[in-house]
Amino acid sequence: MDRHVFDRDCRPKLEKLSTTNLSDALDQVGLRGAVIGIRPLFGMPRVCGRAVTIKITAAGMTKSKHHLGVEAIASAEEGDLIVIDNHGDVQNNCWGEILSCAAKQKGISGVVIDGAARDVDECQKMDFPVFARGVVPITARGRIMQEDFNCMIRIGDVQVRPGDILVCDINGVVVIPVEKVYEVISAAETIMAKEESMKNDILAGLDILEVDRKYNYEQMLKKIAL
Repeated sequence: MDRHVFDRDCRPKLEKLSTTNLSDALDQVGLRGAVIGIRPLFGMPRVCGRAVTIKITAAGMTKSKHHLGVEAIASAEEGDLIVIDNHGDVQNNCWGEILSCAAKQKGISGVVIDGAARDVDECQKMDFPVFARGVVPITARGRIMQEDFNCMIRIGDVQVRPGDILVCDINGVVVIPVEKVYEVISAAETIMAKEESMKNDILAGLDILEVDRKYNYEQMLKKIAL
């Protein structure tokens, strides 16, 4: 999806939807997209964007002219998200201050790491969102390296292709196949509206049992018609 189309049609809607709404929508349409265990390393950021992917391997496994991440940053467009597959490794860092500085300068929305980061205090100072499994102080040099970028990867048990859509907030990360993004947005908006109606009824004094019966909460996802 072209960046301008995404920014026009999808970004404004996705920025209003939580990952919980989107995870429910993915369930409703039969897609696996919620990534378990990756969360923001500071604050409560909410970001979304098209994936620019990086695949990591052990040092010495391939030849690379550049430090990991720099080619992905150079190729990314404003608003994109860097997504790194380090196989859930929380012992080795694969993102830090210098990459965050370059990504921030490029207008990249943030980074999602199936692994660990470092220099988190400096990333926070520059207000560059980092979503990862953990934090370590060590360098990537001599330990891990980039195998490829803009290729198919996995974060957790979810496949990510270049250009797929990610939404990230305090609750975690969801991946939406780009060809399904309009369908998932529509389902998530319906879910959010129904939950808002439920909250309004509760605040108006309706008993929770009545609200449950009225909206058939347990079966809510099965009842939504797209």
